[in-house]
Amino acid sequence: MSISILNLTKKYGKKTALNNINLNINEGMFGLLGPNGAGKTTLMRILTTLIKKTDGIITINGINIERKKDIRKIIGYLPQDFSFYPSMNVYETLDYLGVLCNITPAPKRKSLVIELLNKVNLYQHKKVKVKALSGGMKRRLGIAQALLNNPQILIVDEPTAGLDPEERLRLRNLLTDFSNKRIVILSTHIVEDIESTCENLAIIKEGNLLFSGKVGDLTEKAKDSVWIATLSIDSLNEIKNKYPVISTVSEGDLLKTRLLSHKKPCENAVKINPSIEDAYIKVVKDGEI
Repeated sequence: MSISILNLTKKYGKKTALNNINLNINEGMFGLLGPNGAGKTTLMRILTTLIKKTDGIITINGINIERKKDIRKIIGYLPQDFSFYPSMNVYETLDYLGVLCNITPAPKRKSLVIELLNKVNLYQHKKVKVKALSGGMKRRLGIAQALLNNPQILIVDEPTAGLDPEERLRLRNLLTDFSNKRIVILSTHIVEDIESTCENLAIIKEGNLLFSGKVGDLTEKAKDSVWIATLSIDSLNEIKNKYPVISTVSEGDLLKTRLLSHKKPCENAVKINPSIEDAYIKVVKDGEI
């Protein structure tokens, strides 16, 4: 099972949303990272056949992306923004969507709906109306609808945005379990979600592919470039003008500062091992390919 993307370009008039993207995606969890407006959603909408590419070749399990009906049979999709009928309850919503997916006969559909509600931990809320659900519950219902046709490929856009830590963990575990012998593409700007679930990832910025490979290979990009220094506020302001600052933590009147630099940035700076977030920020800042 694989997705092959060759020289993919997408233009909206004179604006290039995706510029000559080349990617191979295989079974398991695949992370798609990038700032807002990077082109991640455009890529996913092309893969789900919702919009057409401008140029390039895409095959999904050997099926050309132009064969929309065949592609849609094997793909499940959870967009970042979605809605359900607010006055329907959870069970009715999933059952209705099952009807739209032509899942018959009714007993088979009922069994599938119950199975999915248990899988996303919503069975006990099956009679609750959609408008009364929390954000996390709606996300889980969204995942359930994306799984209705038992897709070989699941594409989810920012599934944990706005969720509390417990809900994020539950969703990440659900996606990881589902990725066994399938492809799950997780698009996000939350680096922790990728670090916790994905072995392989790609980074896109302004429509360009900056990195594609294993998480461990990404951290190598920031080797010998991450430092910790304890600074005064005045020193921090001076440092910010010279180096990308990743984070600061107050320690009394001083600030423990994590920053990127190819050389020792100040006298008390100490070199540390990079995290995936450090490497992601470095790649995006440097525009490395």
